[in-house]
Amino acid sequence: MSKKKVLFVTQELDPYTDMSFLSDLARKIPQYASNDGFELRVLMPKFGTINERRHRLHEVVRLSGMNIIVDDEDYPLIIKVATLPGARLQVYFLDNEEFFKRKAVFDDSEKILFNDNQERLVFFCKGVMETVKKFGWSPDIVHLHGEITSLIPLYMKKAYKNDPVFSDAKIIYSLYNNQLSQSFDDRFLNIAAINDLDVNDLDVFRQNHHINLDLGAIKYADAIVSGSEITNSLVKEYGEALNLPFQLGHEQVDQMASETIDFYKTLLEQEA
Repeated sequence: MSKKKVLFVTQELDPYTDMSFLSDLARKIPQYASNDGFELRVLMPKFGTINERRHRLHEVVRLSGMNIIVDDEDYPLIIKVATLPGARLQVYFLDNEEFFKRKAVFDDSEKILFNDNQERLVFFCKGVMETVKKFGWSPDIVHLHGEITSLIPLYMKKAYKNDPVFSDAKIIYSLYNNQLSQSFDDRFLNIAAINDLDVNDLDVFRQNHHINLDLGAIKYADAIVSGSEITNSLVKEYGEALNLPFQLGHEQVDQMASETIDFYKTLLEQEA
């Protein structure tokens, strides 16, 4: 029996970032999944805060060289890779000098969110889709962590719906206490409308005249997970209202990672 494949996309991952609880959890889940017989590909942004020499990143020439169009501008996509210490797993980093060279993640030294976070999110999500296509690797589960991944469910279900690489995947979206969408406005709806998408397809991201990245992702997900106790009530509310399978979180990293693997198996059994 072939191994089940998990595409694991995260905005944080220890030891490359140390921003929040997500960094620790995102480090544990792939390790548990790999030990349980799953085949994984891990993708994340190559933020400028990541030390390439220390973590031994190097460019994957066969995957690099694509251009990603964002708001009618072409941006080169560079793919780098490193081995996750102690896990025998490769992590693929999506990079671009315009969006990820700065020595910061989402905000500056004054905690002011960057004006181009909307473009950076679209670049990353579209870059993930094109990179997985280039892998020629069809995941059974796509597990998304953090708001920078929030367009991927929509893209999988709409913009890439006819692509066989994504056709059989179950999408799991994990919610965290992120604040990225606070700097977004309606311009995001136009920027994110790639391929044959219409701006109206992005209406799911609009809530009370504001952009809600989590809500938009959930509307196209097949299951949702609470990344911590802080988001438990919200995940329970969304899960029950939308009739989605959901998993609640807590602060014990190893236990939560183990429960996540059980959640994968439950979803795959339902599909069978």
